[in-house]
Amino acid sequence: MATASTDDDLLDDFLTQRGHETGRPGWEENYNKKQCPDCGGLHGPDAAECTVCGWRPRGS
Repeated sequence: MATASTDDDLLDDFLTQRGHETGRPGWEENYNKKQCPDCGGLHGPDAAECTVCGWRPRGS
């Protein structure tokens, strides 16, 4: 029996086929610091939220 795709899965497939990234954004690394993917603010390795714009990774 085939499993039903969710709307999110269908949308991700559609976007991926057209060259878009669909992964959930996370912290970027810049030297030994975490960098916010939204504003580019730099934070220590233990940061859980961007103190510049308030961004936080999903699930945090």
